[in-house]
Amino acid sequence: MDNDNKLQTRKKFIGLGITAATLLTAFRFFIPEKKKKTETVKMLTQDGKLVEVDAEKLFGGKRKKITDEQLKNWVNKKQS
Repeated sequence: MDNDNKLQTRKKFIGLGITAATLLTAFRFFIPEKKKKTETVKMLTQDGKLVEVDAEKLFGGKRKKITDEQLKNWVNKKQS
C-alpha cells in the first residue's frame, strides 16, 4: 500500500510539473510583443512644414559627428 501511494504522488508531481511547463510555454505565445519605442526627429521641409522623421531611417542607426572642416566646406558650398 505504501509503495502504491509513492507511485501515485510521483505521478501527480510529474504530471503537475509537465502541466506547469506547458502552461508557461503556452502563456509566452499569448503575451503581446512590446513595440520598440522609435526615436523621431523634427525637421522642416522646403515649403516650411514641420514633419517628424524616424531617426533610424534618417541616420541609418549610426550617428557620426562631422568635423569642423567638413562643416566649413559645406557652408562654403551653400553660399557659392
